[in-house]
Amino acid sequence: MPQEHLDRLTAVDASFLEQETPDSHMHVGALVTLEGPAPDLADFLDLLRGRLHLVPRYRQKLVVPPLDAGRPLWGDDPDFQLEYHVRHTALPSPGSDEQLRNLAARIFSQQLDRSKPLWELWVVEGRADGSWALISKTHHAMIDGIAGVDLATVMFDLTPVPREVDHPGRAWQPHREPAGVDLLAAGVRGAAKTGVELAERALGALLRPQTTLATVRESAEAIGEVVWATLNPAPETPLNVPIGPHRRFAPVRGRLADFKLVKDVYGGTVNDVVLTVVSGGLRTWLRSRGVRTEGLELRALVPVSLRAQGEASSLGNEIAAMRGPLPVYVADPVERLRTVRASMGELKESKQALGAEVLASLQNFAPPTILGVASRLNFSTRLFNCIVTNVPGPQLPLYVLGREMTTVYPIAFLPRDHALAVAIISYNGWLNFGLLGDYDALPDLEELADAIEASIDELVGMAREQRAGARSSVTSV
Repeated sequence: MPQEHLDRLTAVDASFLEQETPDSHMHVGALVTLEGPAPDLADFLDLLRGRLHLVPRYRQKLVVPPLDAGRPLWGDDPDFQLEYHVRHTALPSPGSDEQLRNLAARIFSQQLDRSKPLWELWVVEGRADGSWALISKTHHAMIDGIAGVDLATVMFDLTPVPREVDHPGRAWQPHREPAGVDLLAAGVRGAAKTGVELAERALGALLRPQTTLATVRESAEAIGEVVWATLNPAPETPLNVPIGPHRRFAPVRGRLADFKLVKDVYGGTVNDVVLTVVSGGLRTWLRSRGVRTEGLELRALVPVSLRAQGEASSLGNEIAAMRGPLPVYVADPVERLRTVRASMGELKESKQALGAEVLASLQNFAPPTILGVASRLNFSTRLFNCIVTNVPGPQLPLYVLGREMTTVYPIAFLPRDHALAVAIISYNGWLNFGLLGDYDALPDLEELADAIEASIDELVGMAREQRAGARSSVTSV
C-alpha cells in the first residue's frame, strides 16, 4: 500500500544533492558561542528530544525511488538515534578561539552520511574563558538560510527560563521503512501530480489568454536576462580554482548600528553596505596576491528568498539567486558604495531574480537526469566568483537552558571551483560574517578577514566624520 507520508524533494532541494561531490559539500550551519558553563549533556539531549516533534524532518532520511522514478523523498528513519546526531567534544588546552575555528573547519570538511537524517550538532566545551559552543551542520537539501533562523526556535528560548512546549499525546513512532513498490508508487504519484499541474496551467492559459500572454512575455524577458548574465561570465580570479575537501574558517564582526549609520549617511541598504565592505576586503586581498584590480568587478551569488510572508518556518528551499556586484576596481569606499547601490538598484529593477525563479519552477517538472545538468549550470563558475549571503536574525538575546547566546557566525558551502563563501547574519545588535574557504586555495583566509574588518572600519569612520561635520555645520548656523 503506498505510503502517503513520503514527501518528495523539490527541484531546488534535489539540486543540492546533485551538486555534492567528495570535494564540494552541500551542508550549511553556524558556529555559536554561549555563556558558560555548558549544560549537562543529558539535559541538553532531553531539551532537544522534547522539541524534536516541532521539526519532523530532523527524524527523516533520504529514500530514493527505484528506476529513477522521480526525485528522492523524505521518509522516517526507523533507526533514528538522537545521540548519533548530537556530538560531544572538548577543545584541548588552552581552548583558544583559533582552536574553536579550526574545529569548525574540520567538521565542515566531512560530508554528512546520506543513510541517516542529514544533520549534526556538536556541543563543544573547554573554551579558555569557561564558556561553550555549538556547531550546527545541516544539508542544504533540507534547509535554507531563511528557514534556518526560524528552526532555531526548536533549541533557543527568548528568556533564560525554557518555555513550555506542547507535546504530542504519544511517543514518536516512525512509519515503516518503505519498500521498493512504495517508492515506485510515490514516484509515479509525483509524476502524475506534475502532469495534473501542467494540465491546470494549460487550462488556466485557455481561460485567461491576456493574463497568460503578459506572464509569458515577462517570464521570457526574465529568462533572457539570466541567459545574458550566463553569456557574460564572471572574471577569472584566485577564488575560482579546483578545490579539495578541507576547509578553513574565519569570523568577522561589526556593529549593526554602524552599518545602519553608513546607509543613513550615504544612502542604500544594509545589504549594499555589506557588499561594499566585502568588495573592499577583496580588493585589498587581491592586491596582496599581486592581482591588478583596475577595471575588475567580481560577481557575488546573492541568494534571494522566494518565501511568501508567513512561510518562513516551512522546511525546504524557496530561493532564487541574483549576481550582485563586487566592484573591487573602486578605491574610494564611498564611491564603491554608490557603485554597489546603483548596480543593485538596476538588478532589482531588472527581471534577473524573476528569471531565476522561473527556471527553478521549471526544474520541478524535470526528470532527475535533466535536473542534474540544470543544477550544475546553476552553480557554474562562469556565473559568479563567490557566494555572499546575508540573513536577518533576531535583535534580542536567545538562550539555551538559561545560557545566553553571545555570538553566531553562519557557515555556507563551497560549490565546485569556488574557494570562498561569505555568510552574514545579524543578531542582537551585531552583524556577524562567517568566511568559509578552501584549505589549500586560501591559506591566507585570515588576511582576507582582516581586510574586510579594515574595510568596515574605514567606511564607518568616514560616515562618522560626515555625520559629525553635518552636525557642526548646523550648530554653527
